[in-house]
Amino acid sequence: MGELTRFASGLVGPWEAEDVVAEACLKAFASPKWNAITHQRAYLYRSVMNHARMRRRASLRRRTREARAARPEGEFPIELDPDVLDAVKRLSVRQRAVTFLTYWEDLRPVDIAARLGISAGSVRRHLHRAHVRLREVIDD
Repeated sequence: MGELTRFASGLVGPWEAEDVVAEACLKAFASPKWNAITHQRAYLYRSVMNHARMRRRASLRRRTREARAARPEGEFPIELDPDVLDAVKRLSVRQRAVTFLTYWEDLRPVDIAARLGISAGSVRRHLHRAHVRLREVIDD
């Protein structure tokens, strides 16, 4: 499994990772600007992250529509107590990306910043916010 696919797997799950990477790469390589991009690796990581975000939003919209259609009118959905996986799924795509690269790929903030095309300070900020959010969700 390539590094982009592993990265995408941490964002959308292994079942959609290859599709996300393929879509991102096809779009990037088809762009007339591709050869002019100086940091192509960072561009691909960001593109994968954006495609993962689009998939996540589309999936959320679809599940919301399905839940509304299946629920009798006036009935409220029952929310189950989230476990760690659910808590991670609630993080923003950027927070999940930084968390995945930190804990699963064992990368330093400087290396993550280079892959994602953001500053190391932004990596630390997103990781901190992810920790805070996970603590809030898990402690509830």
